[in-house]
Amino acid sequence: MTTEETPIVIWRDRVLRNPSNAELAHILGLRHTTSGDDARDFIIVGSGPTGLAAALYGASEGLSTVVFDAAATGGQAATSPRIENYLGFPAGISGAELAERAVIQAEKFGARISVPTEVVALEQSDGHYAVRLDDGTTVAGLAVLIATGARYRRLDVPRLEEFEGVSVYYAATPVEARACVGGPAIVVGGGNSAGQAALFLADRATKIHLVVRGKDLEQDMSRYLIDQLRRHRRVEVHHGTEVREIIGDGTLQGVVIEDNATGERRTLDARAMFVFIGAEPHVRWLGDQLALDDHGFILTGPAAIESAAAAKSWYLTRAPYFLETSRPGIFAAGDVRSGSIKRVASAVGEGSMSVRLVHEHLKAQGIPAPA
Repeated sequence: MTTEETPIVIWRDRVLRNPSNAELAHILGLRHTTSGDDARDFIIVGSGPTGLAAALYGASEGLSTVVFDAAATGGQAATSPRIENYLGFPAGISGAELAERAVIQAEKFGARISVPTEVVALEQSDGHYAVRLDDGTTVAGLAVLIATGARYRRLDVPRLEEFEGVSVYYAATPVEARACVGGPAIVVGGGNSAGQAALFLADRATKIHLVVRGKDLEQDMSRYLIDQLRRHRRVEVHHGTEVREIIGDGTLQGVVIEDNATGERRTLDARAMFVFIGAEPHVRWLGDQLALDDHGFILTGPAAIESAAAAKSWYLTRAPYFLETSRPGIFAAGDVRSGSIKRVASAVGEGSMSVRLVHEHLKAQGIPAPA
């Protein structure tokens, strides 16, 4: 046996040598087999809070609904250790648990969730839309919701790749938190995800250094998090600073931060670094089919057809609905949408709202509502 054959997975009477995520998901029943003639009322690409909410309400209102995700259910929210400002959970809930409950609820109503199944292209099929999957098959639908969210941005720091997955992380779950037990840690970012991670890790680490590029936290972070961070005796906030160097040999020993105003540098001891500096919309697979804003997020509503190029793909007399893109029947919601509010509650709200707009679109096209 060679190292290329590891890891080995034994499942019932099968032995898999270094299986891909797709192979492993298939034998576990997570990834559903599709055929070339598959068709659904409602196709959802992405299974974060937006996609799961759309799946729940779409399926519960009679739409045959399928959800595809290239990685796992939950999206970025699944990496949050505790969400405390989501309605109905006064004690907070982890993102992973929230996603798990949503999956159970959506599947109860008949939604079909397939992960990991990557959608690689958006196509047209017999007057409707279809998505092409990574295995070459296509699934057609009367309406499509793009809820692919955004992918984590990485620090522009030398040697970063050496430490990723070992001492540098893009999530703060109990698994990653073990890396900083009994020692100091760095959290980079000024948004809610960074604040939640800092508070969660502060109960395990001896010291948390929150490195924020901006001059204050008020711009991107909720007030309740700011207040808790300021009161926590093991959290120190470094405003107007950025990480410039990583120190360590194999594992992280510290980072060098620089004051953006004075240029002064200092070294902070750390066993682990957690990076939450925003994300880039996951839209590359769409090519140039939909109108995007200057930052690459999908335009929706009347703004989607303001440009002459986008207006050419819009063949209806009505304007696009609030979450509709520059192509009728294709919707976008959640973090991938231009102008969206980056909160779990708003993501769930947009996913739920999309189902109503899908019904409006089908009605306008003369397609009978599902029984």
